[in-house]
Amino acid sequence: MELEAISGAATVALTSTIVFVLVARTWFAATRASNSTSSFSDRILHEAAQRFRDELDLLNGKQTAYLGGALVFAVLFVAAWILDAGALFSGYPSWQLYLQLGFLGLAGGYAAYRLGMTISQRRRVKFSRDANIAIGHQLQQLPAGFARIFHDVPTATGIVDHVLVGQSGIYAVNVIAARSRKRSHARRRDNEIQFANGRPSVSIVNIAARTRQLQKEFSNTAGSNIRVRSVIAVPGWDIGEQSGDDHLLVNERTIAMISGWKDNSDYLMNEDVDAIRNDLVNRCVAA
Repeated sequence: MELEAISGAATVALTSTIVFVLVARTWFAATRASNSTSSFSDRILHEAAQRFRDELDLLNGKQTAYLGGALVFAVLFVAAWILDAGALFSGYPSWQLYLQLGFLGLAGGYAAYRLGMTISQRRRVKFSRDANIAIGHQLQQLPAGFARIFHDVPTATGIVDHVLVGQSGIYAVNVIAARSRKRSHARRRDNEIQFANGRPSVSIVNIAARTRQLQKEFSNTAGSNIRVRSVIAVPGWDIGEQSGDDHLLVNERTIAMISGWKDNSDYLMNEDVDAIRNDLVNRCVAA
């Protein structure tokens, strides 16, 4: 019967595919674990968008396993059909075969859902990675000697994307990655970044909290009050009006404005700069 042939072929293909995906995921995990330790881990600092790079590598492995599993299922299903795998269920009542097909359909639907979620998440992470790299590379174009740049700086309240430390002051640069079909305007109003094309606003409350926490931690490190200026970067958007001077809103083309956003109260003593930089080196070691 055709029902028996479909059940047999699908069962053989799905069982083999599950084994393949499990083996592939185990292999990727083992490979990541074996490559997680660098010979110079105590001397390598985070690169721009380091956490997004790491997450994207993980998602790439998942996506490869799922797509490979889909190909394995298709090939084995055709092969099992040709080899008459329906003989496995010869004589079974129809209701059991339909029940079996229903279970196989649910399993296949769940696998397709996981693949779709992985592809969608990978797309979002890739965009966030590219946005952070774009800002990180533009920060490297600032005048030589202006500041030393650190990436993915951990704090007690979260990760700051980029931190600049120099004698003229300290800047915490956080990136908001938001897609736009065409270049449009972004502006800051109170505690939100608003986008002109109808995209939902983004709260900057957490960004402000991370900046305050970083300021507190640096003040403890230096033993004196340290000011950390907050910069919010929205690459791909033109910058509209912004209220207040507690945050500076920039994009990848205007981020050079940082070098002129300072006053005499921001200047640091050499020993404070050295202490904070040493602290950041310890925080940002790749190990």
